[in-house]
Amino acid sequence: MNRNKRSTSIRLAQKGFTLLEVMVVVVIIAVMAAAVGPAILGNLDKANFERAAVDIKTISTSLELYKAENYSYPSTDQGLDALVTKPSGDPEAKNWRQYIKKTPTDPWGEPYKYLSPGVRGDIDIYSFGPDKVQSEDDVGNWDAEN
Repeated sequence: MNRNKRSTSIRLAQKGFTLLEVMVVVVIIAVMAAAVGPAILGNLDKANFERAAVDIKTISTSLELYKAENYSYPSTDQGLDALVTKPSGDPEAKNWRQYIKKTPTDPWGEPYKYLSPGVRGDIDIYSFGPDKVQSEDDVGNWDAEN
């Protein structure tokens, strides 16, 4: 019996990992994350810009339907909220209905910007992008027109 207890305690002592083994695994995971991380983040940025472009196209389509039913686009003051709740003020929306469920936000958490009349066309729908200020990375309905 004494021998049986001793072999059991030896087996219990051998379970687990050494600190060196754990450190090797951590280093391998860190190297893999460093190699794969930038590629994933680069694709995430690209996906956010593509999502913004799709959102803007969807908003533009909703605004075209709004215009067809109410004879004009909502004013800049009425904004994109006019697609969610009936706007007050001028121009009046006599045939209004809900065009979208909620006011859209861009992939970076900011509301899309809207101008009517727009600087670049009848209407401008745009996002300032990840830096949230007007710059080269802005995304707008003018991108879809080219």
